[in-house]
Amino acid sequence: MSIAESIAPHLPYLRRYARSLTGSQQSGDNYVAAVLEALIADSEEFDKSIAPRVALYRTFTKVWNSLAVNRVSDDDVRAHDKPLPERRLESITPLPRQAFLLVSVEGFSTAEAAQVLDVTPAHVTELLQMAGAEIAEQLSADVLIIEDEPLIAMDLEALVVDIGHRVQGVARTHQEAVAEVNKKAPSLVLADIHLADGSSGLEAVNEILEKISVPVIFITAFPERLLTGTKPEPVFLITKPFEPAVVKAMISQSLFFGLRSKKSGQRAA
Repeated sequence: MSIAESIAPHLPYLRRYARSLTGSQQSGDNYVAAVLEALIADSEEFDKSIAPRVALYRTFTKVWNSLAVNRVSDDDVRAHDKPLPERRLESITPLPRQAFLLVSVEGFSTAEAAQVLDVTPAHVTELLQMAGAEIAEQLSADVLIIEDEPLIAMDLEALVVDIGHRVQGVARTHQEAVAEVNKKAPSLVLADIHLADGSSGLEAVNEILEKISVPVIFITAFPERLLTGTKPEPVFLITKPFEPAVVKAMISQSLFFGLRSKKSGQRAA
């Protein structure tokens, strides 16, 4: 099997990881593109002695550590009046958060994460403990949940409260979601893609983002459809059925960046 064939199924999830690390679709996708360019230029960068998915993420880590692809946005550059090459994203994710996302969101074992990061398993364990301590120090946030399935909504509510945040409200439809935001602006939005009345969570979020800037995490059973890298797509994405650790990781990462969502950056369809 060629390298292209072996990594193709894993590229959507590498985009998810890269976007979560950078807090930006554009920066994350640029890193993935740089990985593919590196593999085209030198196939020896791909370690065929380990599992293809691990090898792909390992190559990504090498690129992440060697290239300044992850830049601030044009808006940030204008705001600070500095040339783009002189500024990197201020909140570049440190090694503990890389380990945290690899294990919690991407589902790698400690041993696999160690291979990806080129460190020992013991070091990964230490990094995970460091990430956990950092997450525990995050300020409490008001979270709006847009979810039409009662049991899933209840699970999300419990998870949000369990990690120290507040549930501002639960909306089942597009109209209810907008009404909740009109009452009070949330700190974070957790949004399902398909809602009870046949409306779209994407459309609800786009309308919300016309009113306020807020980090958004989308929930979907078909993440591959929103991780193509071919159009504006969500930065933070949770796959149904979700694991509690994944929700925790995504909430932490989105709040870590304090993502200032814009309609153009969050629209996924």
